[in-house]
Amino acid sequence: MVPGYGYHDHRYRLGENLLWAEIIASVLYAAVQLYYTIREMHYMRHLRETLANYYDGDMDHVLGWMQWSIIQLTLMAVMVPIIIFGHGPLLALFALLFFFGVFYLVDSFCIFVASNTPAKVVEAETEQTETETRESEVHVSNDSIHRVDLAVEAWIVKRGHLKAGLNMPNAAEEIGVPRYLLSAWLKQKGIRYNDWLTEMRIDEAKQMIRDHPEWSNETVAQHCGFNDRTYFQRKFKEITGTTPHDFLNLI
Repeated sequence: MVPGYGYHDHRYRLGENLLWAEIIASVLYAAVQLYYTIREMHYMRHLRETLANYYDGDMDHVLGWMQWSIIQLTLMAVMVPIIIFGHGPLLALFALLFFFGVFYLVDSFCIFVASNTPAKVVEAETEQTETETRESEVHVSNDSIHRVDLAVEAWIVKRGHLKAGLNMPNAAEEIGVPRYLLSAWLKQKGIRYNDWLTEMRIDEAKQMIRDHPEWSNETVAQHCGFNDRTYFQRKFKEITGTTPHDFLNLI
């Protein structure tokens, strides 16, 4: 036997086993991260629906940082093999991503906690749960839906839909129907509360642009129940396919 051959062979086999262990660990870590990513994205969709069925304004800022956080964590998980098998520039790239990722997550989380956003999210989720429970307990008849139709028409005539900051419970109270009944009415129409109000407000905005071409976008937005001019412009283009300025030029 060659002196030292058994020792080197053992080192080689040990190194090979460690390599496979690292590969398996990387794959398992990536799989776990993928599972949590899918789960969190499902929750994000649920949360987006909940907020859209409760508030009348732009709530994308509430979820924006969460969505980017999930994407960043996923990217960091995908790049884990770089730590194990990479060297030089690859490690520097991961370190840079890791630094900015952690900074963004911590900064966004601090801003989120310091704001009133968590309370808004909890309020919307609580109301949604109570409404769904009530809907499951009470049979909503066609007569009830017709009653909501009439109440909504009267409310629109009074221009109640142009009031800014109108969440669903407040709208239901002004319309004069229980919230679960308004929710069931919207579900029958296949539209979310936020989208329903926004479409009516954009219709009003188009009429205001025709009647008052001298008004600024901010004035039109405030008149039609939009608290934010940027959100108004984005929704106007999303629904009409053109900006308020271009819409005025087409008249």
